[in-house]
Amino acid sequence: MPHKIMMLTEADLRKSVGLSSEVVDVVERAFAELASGKVVMPPILSMAIPEANGEVDVKTAYIPGFDGFAIKVSPGFFDNPKLGLPSLNGLMILFSAKTGLVEALFLDNGYLTDIRTAAAGAVAARHLAPKDVRTAGVMGTGVQARLQIEAAHLVRPFEKVLVWGRDADKAAACAADIAAKLGIEASVESEPARLVAESQLVITTTPAREPVLKADWLHAGLHITAMGSDQGEKNEIDPRALAEADAYICDRVSQCEKLGELRSAIAQGLWDRDMPAELGAVIAGHAVGRRSESDVTICDLTGTGVQDTAIATFARRTSATVGVGTVMEA
Repeated sequence: MPHKIMMLTEADLRKSVGLSSEVVDVVERAFAELASGKVVMPPILSMAIPEANGEVDVKTAYIPGFDGFAIKVSPGFFDNPKLGLPSLNGLMILFSAKTGLVEALFLDNGYLTDIRTAAAGAVAARHLAPKDVRTAGVMGTGVQARLQIEAAHLVRPFEKVLVWGRDADKAAACAADIAAKLGIEASVESEPARLVAESQLVITTTPAREPVLKADWLHAGLHITAMGSDQGEKNEIDPRALAEADAYICDRVSQCEKLGELRSAIAQGLWDRDMPAELGAVIAGHAVGRRSESDVTICDLTGTGVQDTAIATFARRTSATVGVGTVMEA
């Protein structure tokens, strides 16, 4: 008996899925479900291909109550720009949680990952940033720098953005894009210490292997969302900062201790507390994040399979509403 599969390209998905409060709510719900203990989320499958300066990550999760579950494949081949090709791409496959049959194929080139990653940053800001954020700072100048600021602005409508990057021209372009998109002031800050000092919310979006944000820069009323460290060799935040913060929250502890900022703190013997709480537990009220407006909080986002299942389920529904995609028979 023929089985119908919906195939959606990046162009289709850009017509039907964008950053919105609804997407943030969808990702927030997925994190809350993760705290229930009923979600099935295997460890990330990660494979390095050193000869090509490449890596491949595979993530998935089954969330009870969701009609489907996604498997996401994310290749990163970092010499591709020399060939005129993007360094990141990928796809998602949505399966029925009742039959296991493929329901949709998303040839998104990483677009859905970009959206759900930014939405996760907004969830972190919603639950951990101080209520009054006047200035937000972003360290990094790529796609996520732009999207993270856009998403955070949905939940903390700040008036000013500071951008720091190692390449001044890229930082200026990033600031210009943010200003045009959000209609607020955005400018380049050449000194990262000053960016942190003037911001109540700082987002780090770099592939750094040495800290770009120092513990000495922490100040009362600061929230940091760190989302660049998703491999064992990466490290954006001074490990001492984790120990000195009033609250350090992980998206998934088992991932952060291997891939995120927690790994570096443990390796340097700087983490002597109990294991940190997870973002889902804070959302569900099982753990405390920010206790006061003067607290310093840090959220470590390594990317989880629940986010992929959540955004894939959402994309399937909205694409049907918009009427995009191609139906195939298998």
